[in-house]
Amino acid sequence: MTSPKAPLVGVAAALASAAPTRTALSQFALPNHVALVTGGHRGIGLEMALALVEAGAIVYCLDLPAKPHEDWLRVQAYAAQLAPLEHGVKGRLEYACGDVTDQAGMWKIAEEIAQREGRLDICVANAGILRGAECLEYPAEDFRKLIDINVNGVLFSAQAAGRQMERLGTKGSIIMIASMSGSIANQKQHWVAYNTSKSAVLQMARSMACELGGKGIRVNSISPGYIYTQMTRDFLDTQPHLMAEWSAQNPLGRLGRPDELRGVVLWLASEASTFCTGSDIIVDGGHRAW
Repeated sequence: MTSPKAPLVGVAAALASAAPTRTALSQFALPNHVALVTGGHRGIGLEMALALVEAGAIVYCLDLPAKPHEDWLRVQAYAAQLAPLEHGVKGRLEYACGDVTDQAGMWKIAEEIAQREGRLDICVANAGILRGAECLEYPAEDFRKLIDINVNGVLFSAQAAGRQMERLGTKGSIIMIASMSGSIANQKQHWVAYNTSKSAVLQMARSMACELGGKGIRVNSISPGYIYTQMTRDFLDTQPHLMAEWSAQNPLGRLGRPDELRGVVLWLASEASTFCTGSDIIVDGGHRAW
């Protein structure tokens, strides 16, 4: 006697009686979604912001300068020239001046964005700094400053966006940029403050995911490996031999590019990852696989 067939579920059930159509790629589209990307003036933040714009989102890049750099303006102009998506949907890039360590200021900025655009769907808490010093000699003020930006700033950014998502009943996505340095110690580097801050971000994402899941708000983190950004370049300029050393520390034998994080942030921001929360997505070229 044969067993009864299990009923179709999910997409299979919805499409069983419909004409064949492609649905997977449409899950990554972000038509008219609104995003806040901190540290979005350059580097990884700007790459991620452009990816969201290409998917149809309205993206506010928040950073410290009162006015954006000409490089950012060129990217904004490039984004404006992109062809519209289906039904004329077109993303755009906006700039917002703000300090992630100012909790009240961040809450206000997010509220203003939500009021202006009518929604706030995505937050990428990316702003951060890298400083090094021997652990027994690390100056107190330098340590406090790094923790303030890399930990408090991430929390205040996530709070700011999450408050608007809750107010508007939005099933939003909060993405925190951590680092492989949050779960390993970097060989030969004196990064006790940086590593500590990124470890805190990993736990922050897990904790907030558990608190906000019932509200339909997802919280995840991304842990990049060595990525060749302006911040990384500034550090490597003082120790040029590290380029080869760092490249040899992963199976791919090279540093990552900022654009190689575009796909993962788009996935986490979109409908393609609706059952993913409390997770850390590792993008380190296999650094931790050895």
